[in-house]
Amino acid sequence: MKIADQIVLVTGGARGVGAAAVRAFANEGARVIINWRASEDAATALAAEIGDRAVALQADVTDRAAVDAMVAAAQGHFGAPVTTVVNNALDYSFNGDARSQMTDIGWDELAAQFSTVVHGALNVIQATAPGMAAARFGRVVNIGTNLFQNPVVPYHDYTAAKAALLSLTRTAAGDLGPDGITVNMVSGGLLRTTDASAATPEAVFDFIAGMTPLRSVTTPAEFADAVLFFASPWSRAVTGQNLVVDGGLVRD
Repeated sequence: MKIADQIVLVTGGARGVGAAAVRAFANEGARVIINWRASEDAATALAAEIGDRAVALQADVTDRAAVDAMVAAAQGHFGAPVTTVVNNALDYSFNGDARSQMTDIGWDELAAQFSTVVHGALNVIQATAPGMAAARFGRVVNIGTNLFQNPVVPYHDYTAAKAALLSLTRTAAGDLGPDGITVNMVSGGLLRTTDASAATPEAVFDFIAGMTPLRSVTTPAEFADAVLFFASPWSRAVTGQNLVVDGGLVRD
């Protein structure tokens, strides 16, 4: 299915990577659902920017009943089921100096990230998979991170949740593949700049840029291009994969 024919749900779609993905899909002609939990003004403004091919719908992805209601509302609005999901919802601030260290981090902090990142993705996949299976077409793109491969900053709760999401990505690909549904992950590094990375000092951005062959930090728009790939016809034989999009960051 061409991107222009898809109905795309982007969780956490009002800001940052989510908003970049919404704009990327809209630019290709897709119809988009901008999911928001607390960013109503940003979501409605983005929907107005795009026009009739966008709708902003509120739901906390950790609440299965709310997700089911959102998916039903999206189908009612566009007259067809969701075909494509970008699991991007996140509640985090990338500020290493302010994060708990291993000696004092509490399980409540890890549980909060697992709830949004893993439970939220599970809820959305389960709510949309029946419509995708009926259409014999579906695309799920989960948003990950390069930090669980090289945890250079102490985001213990965030990286653990994203590592679990990669496992869910690969097992879901096996379960849903016979129904024509692919499940992949796009993992970014530090992005310049989102609300989540706004607390990052400029010196850190410059340091990261110097460690990449491109001598630049990936932008949200550049990252969204990779998300488009996994929804496009060119990835029709690709599933259960993790694509790292970080400018080729050099690792030890």
